[in-house]
Order: sequence, then C-alpha cells, then structure tokens
Amino acid sequence: MLHEFLTTNTTEIIKRSRAKVASRTAPLPTEDELKNGVPLFLEQLIDRLQMTTTDSVAIEASAATHGGELLAMGFSISQVVRGYGDVCQSITQLADERKADITVDEFQTLNLCLDDAMAFSVTEYERRRDAATASNEIERSGILAHELGNRVTAALVAFKILRKGTVGIGGSTGAVLGRSLQAIQDLVRNSVAGVRLEGGLGKPERVSVAEIIGEVRDEAYAEADLESIKLVVSPPAPGIDVNADRQMLCAAISNLLLNAFKFSCPGGHVSLRATANAERVLIEVEDQCGGLPEGKSEELFQPFAQRGTNRNGLGLGLSISRRSVDSMGGKIAVRDVPGKGCVFSIDLPRMPIA
Repeated sequence: MLHEFLTTNTTEIIKRSRAKVASRTAPLPTEDELKNGVPLFLEQLIDRLQMTTTDSVAIEASAATHGGELLAMGFSISQVVRGYGDVCQSITQLADERKADITVDEFQTLNLCLDDAMAFSVTEYERRRDAATASNEIERSGILAHELGNRVTAALVAFKILRKGTVGIGGSTGAVLGRSLQAIQDLVRNSVAGVRLEGGLGKPERVSVAEIIGEVRDEAYAEADLESIKLVVSPPAPGIDVNADRQMLCAAISNLLLNAFKFSCPGGHVSLRATANAERVLIEVEDQCGGLPEGKSEELFQPFAQRGTNRNGLGLGLSISRRSVDSMGGKIAVRDVPGKGCVFSIDLPRMPIA
C-alpha cells in the first residue's frame, strides 16, 4: 500500500527530491528550503492515506507557508510548482524501481494531495507578492507588466497540470486557473481605464444609462454565476442620459459589481439599479458583504487598499473608478448597511431630455 511504501522510503524520497532541488541553478537551495515542503508534505500525505476523510486542511496550511517562504527566498512561481513535481516524480520513480504494490485509488489520492498543495502554495505566494508590491508603491506601469506576467505564468502552469489529466478542472488547480484569468481580465480593464484617464483620452458623449447597464449586465451575470451569487438588475427608465466616457463608465460599474461579488457570501444577492430625478442620475450596486468596520469607508478608495481576507488583485479598482467618475463631473461613494452589506453609488449629472 502507498502509505506503507512512503513510510518505509521517506528518507530516500526526501534525498531524491533534495537532489532535484539542488540541480537548480538559481536561487541556490538552503537547508531550510524543504522545512515545510517535502518532509511535512509526506507526513501529511501518509496520514491522509490512512484516513477515510478527504480533509486537506493541514496540507493546505503547510503548503501556504511553504509558498510564502519560497517567495522570501527569491524563488519564481514556476520553481514553487516544480518542487512539488519533484516529489511526485521521486515517488513514482522509486515505486517503479521497487515494484511497489500501489493501487490506482492511492495514486489518485497522491495526485489530489499534490493538486491541493501546489494550488495553495501558489495562492499564498501570489498573495504575499501582491502585498509586497502594494507596500512599495511601484509605478503602475511596472505593476501592470509584472502582475500580468505572473498571472499569465500561474495560468499556464495550472493549464499544463490540467492537460496531464491527473486532476480535474473542478479541483484546486482549476480554481487557480480561473482566478488567474479573472485577475488578468481585471488588470486589463483597470489599465485601459487608467490610461484613458491619465492620458486625457476620455471622450465624453451623450450616452444612455439604459444602454450602459445593458452592456455591463451580460458579463456581470456570467461572473455572478461563477461566484454563486444571484445578481438582480433593475432596468432604468428610458430617456435617462449622462455626459460620460462610455468605456470608463462601464469599467467603473463593472468594478463595483466585481467588488460586490468578491465580498458577498456564496448564495448571496447583489443588485444593480439606476434611478434619476430632474438633475441627477444615481447608479447603485448593493452587496451582502456583512457591512464595513466603522470609519473605514473612505479607505476603500485609496490606491492598493483592500478589505476582508480575500486579497486577490492589487486594490486599484475602486481608486481608478473614483477618479474616472470624478473626471465626468460625478462622484462615487459607499454607504454602509450595518450587519447586511454596502451600497456603492455613482452620482452623475443628468443631461436635459433631448
């Protein structure tokens, strides 16, 4: 059985894995590199193989720690993933050499554990890297190039793992791929809005609020479904127009919706609505995030600001959205609904009826 094979051959597997790590040219491996890596992973894998439960909390926690440590030592995201691949290769090679009696189910469990370990290691690596990037306040153009490169790399690594067919798209590696692609989309959307804003490329024109809501709605429904959120869109009355850059206004509303999906609990509701009086138009996005800490509302609109435990992204969306709306003569704000959620609003001057 696999757990007996691993118990008997732990020292040899660690030795072979260390040899593979040592073959890397840079950065040079240290004695502490595998502290929360191979030995601990093998111990947890053996425990899991002997249990009937599929709980993987211990593996996820240690993998996250390992990913953060490798970032601090200068490892790339591909090297983080390759380390777990080295473990798998060492196990399978040794098992083949010694003609170990290992079942298909046991190999499947091994692959699932590796899937979880790689996914959580990569996720923590990205989270800590994002925090470091934000704290240094690197120039946004540099941030974009750096972040896009890392997100694309993470997506490619996840895709290559999925292409092998050892794990399914619905597992942890598939989730890494989905988050990476979503992050790429968010970065591109915010970058385009930021470039148009700072470069003076915005082209204010008379736009229908109903058309804007319609453009945002279809994509938002798909994203809400992915997050298990119910999106309710209340169509605005016809004849409500504003003077705005269509692309920047769409991006601002999309950012508010993505923020709402991100922080609402699965199964929750998010609503998008637009109302108007004779002089103003109010576009509102209401979520079910549980509410905001007292006095924290304005902090959300600062560059690199993030709330909650979900730290995906750079925290630039709300800042860019506020500047975009300001450039159109409007204002963006948030109202706390204690114990329930938040209502983000975009307030714009209404154009006279044509």
